[in-house]
Amino acid sequence: MANTKSITDKTERKAIKRAARKKAAPKAPRTGARGENKAKIKKAARGQSKR
Repeated sequence: MANTKSITDKTERKAIKRAARKKAAPKAPRTGARGENKAKIKKAARGQSKR
């Protein structure tokens, strides 16, 4: 992403960021599920928060 800290005009900053996003290489597709590294719990009692 382009460094836009010094640009104060909002629309100009948005345009530069958008151009940088278009130019950037596409991300690789996911290899696993999104939540595969979350801590898993077996079973919780009623009313207990899971995480």
